[in-house]
Amino acid sequence: MSRIPQQLTMGVVIGNRGFFPSYLVAEAREQAIALFGRLGINTIMLDPSQTELGGVETRQDAKACAELFRAHRDSIHGVVVLLPNFGDEKAIAETLRLSGLNVPVLVQAEEDNLDKMGLATRRDSFCGKISLCNNLRQYGIPFTLTTQHVCALNGEVFEQDLRRFEQVCRVVSSMRGVRVGAIGARPAGFNTVRYSEKLLERLGIAVETLDLSEVFTRIKTLRDDDIRVDEKRRILIDNADASRIPPEKLVTMAKLFVVISEWVVANDIDTTAIQCWTSLQENLGINVCSIMSVMSGQLMPSACEVDVMGALSMFALASSNMNPASIADWNNNFGDDRDKCVLFHCGNFAASSLESPHMGTADIIGTTVGKENTCGAVHGRLKSGPLTYFRLSTDDLTGEIKAYVGQGQSVDDPLDTVGCRAVIQVPHLENLLNWICRNGFEHHVAMNHSASAEILHEAFTRYLGVSTYLHR
Repeated sequence: MSRIPQQLTMGVVIGNRGFFPSYLVAEAREQAIALFGRLGINTIMLDPSQTELGGVETRQDAKACAELFRAHRDSIHGVVVLLPNFGDEKAIAETLRLSGLNVPVLVQAEEDNLDKMGLATRRDSFCGKISLCNNLRQYGIPFTLTTQHVCALNGEVFEQDLRRFEQVCRVVSSMRGVRVGAIGARPAGFNTVRYSEKLLERLGIAVETLDLSEVFTRIKTLRDDDIRVDEKRRILIDNADASRIPPEKLVTMAKLFVVISEWVVANDIDTTAIQCWTSLQENLGINVCSIMSVMSGQLMPSACEVDVMGALSMFALASSNMNPASIADWNNNFGDDRDKCVLFHCGNFAASSLESPHMGTADIIGTTVGKENTCGAVHGRLKSGPLTYFRLSTDDLTGEIKAYVGQGQSVDDPLDTVGCRAVIQVPHLENLLNWICRNGFEHHVAMNHSASAEILHEAFTRYLGVSTYLHR
């Protein structure tokens, strides 16, 4: 089961400052309860029995709110700060520092109405937000801003901001403590997918390894009529039309699926990178693509060629929007159209992203190992629609983890080829490709149907400390 959290919990801080109208705190609390409830987001916030109107203004208020957050620290994914009036910037900053939380923070400030600028009704949140952000920066607390400097708590602008912030929180929560399974050694000719486990450890990411010899040994212990094998065989058949695949090949694939799945569960693995050629073809006579397709569809992405950083890229992308991610090569130009290109891989894409997916052989690998030994590749054309692409990489030369992200479109232009393929359109694609080459990125890229580039950019640059290029 995927570790990506589906329902999130937010800590909510409502700021107050005594010489501004305090009734606005109670009003904001009611509006927040209604909004978060409608969006299906759990909340942890002070109630009026703990502080005046449930707001935060004094040092004691800050301590009470921080204590509440500490009691729920394992379930809080983010903090939303609401400023219905100017608010006390120091008390709010102290709340966040005392809580010990290391989660994304969204700052909202309510807008004033021109007909309510008297002493009894004015808010001055416009100014208060600037003061709060200044204090948060002094305290070293990163934060996210709303689209507009001030906006109505019960308005559409803030609702959309909150939905985006929810995605940022999901990415940050998912990436912290993620565990990658590296199954097999990388193909000898693929220096491009080398990576640094030590740099990943700085981000709290662990890599667990499994040798293919252990996989083959475990497969030999499984009987053809094992109920676990039959279950996995049915899952593979449901994932993509397998009518062209010999039954004995499906059984072998199912056994491999059982071994991988049980190892994943036993080791709390979130995402995998597998040596997909040529040992599997030579020893088992199958491809692992369909298994990878299923796992990616279950939001437990699997990358080809032991591309650990590719697997992490897929996991981040899937966590941002809860859509299955796939991995592909930046593979071919598309005629003379310099803003279009072909993305391609043998057959690992998540089936839900494809038009009429079916299982077949991997024709390119088949030229060296025999087509009959490559059963299991998924074939299909990526559906048209919005597309987000993303790539993480470790750079030993600079000692950093880096990334790039951007958006484009999967388009319906004719393309006569096999495997998993897509024609995509990216603004200023030549500039992007130039940047990828100049900065030493791999030829693999993760992608899915979404518009999540700014979400990933915010999550990785602001909260995860990863330098991320946002292509526009």
